[in-house]
Amino acid sequence: MSVNAGPNWESDGRDWPNRASSEFLSAGGLRWHVQRMGQGPVLLMLHGTGAATHSWRDFAPILAEHFTLIAPDLPGHGFTSAPPYERMSLPGMAGLVGSLVETLGVQPDLVLGHSAGAAILIRARLEGRIAPRGLISLNGALLPWRGLPGRLFSPAAKLFATNSLVSRAFALRARNRRVIEGLIDSTGSTLDQAGVDLYQRLIRHPSHVRASLSMMANWDLNLIEQGLPNLDTPFFLIVGDQDTTVSPREAHRVRAKLRPDAKLFDLPGLGHLAHEEKPHEVAEIVRGIGECLGLLQTTKNR
Repeated sequence: MSVNAGPNWESDGRDWPNRASSEFLSAGGLRWHVQRMGQGPVLLMLHGTGAATHSWRDFAPILAEHFTLIAPDLPGHGFTSAPPYERMSLPGMAGLVGSLVETLGVQPDLVLGHSAGAAILIRARLEGRIAPRGLISLNGALLPWRGLPGRLFSPAAKLFATNSLVSRAFALRARNRRVIEGLIDSTGSTLDQAGVDLYQRLIRHPSHVRASLSMMANWDLNLIEQGLPNLDTPFFLIVGDQDTTVSPREAHRVRAKLRPDAKLFDLPGLGHLAHEEKPHEVAEIVRGIGECLGLLQTTKNR
């Protein structure tokens, strides 16, 4: 299997969640897989590292009752082609998402990013690529690694990302279902078998693994830490208190030190993949934020 061979839409995507809402288009030199559904204010959603649009499989249809929802596979992830390695940086990814939004001819009213997706959206806003009325971070990875992990993590990720054998080896290991189950368990979340199957379907492809490693290798969250105080968009933090991928303490630190005006919503008992565990519960918070921003009618006025 070639390290550049990505998931195939006709085989890997044969029963892809919300497939009827999928389309393919070119933007920023990439071929994007995008899902669009619903009517109303435009909500742009970005998944995190190592995921794809399947992450929204139950979540998206709920929100599509209130919003025009746009959800792409990030560059190199799922069924979207990969840019050169150096463009997998935070500014590079923000620029590519900006090109996609421009090509789609939309201006998102509200944006939601899960994990690394939140950092991309913040960067895109700081660069003026998007101008939403509100920005939601769902278990967002927003702060740099501290201490020894920070000194070790990036060099190791760079080594892994630039060595194709690492991506191949990890993809081969992903054929073992227990490996995927272990990865998901390590997030603090519990998924049904269908959810595990979809992650396994992607991670068995070296290209998807390499994109994930390339993002981690190129990531500089100092840009977000420095930029957050200058963000002129209402900011909302949704946090699973059992998240073992991004510590819930990070969101509280962001609110205390960088964005004291941010509104924080705790999700008791949920992990990093909270929107996959309890899609209705998380969607209700997003709907409430839409009402708070005046994008949706309040429940009592319906």
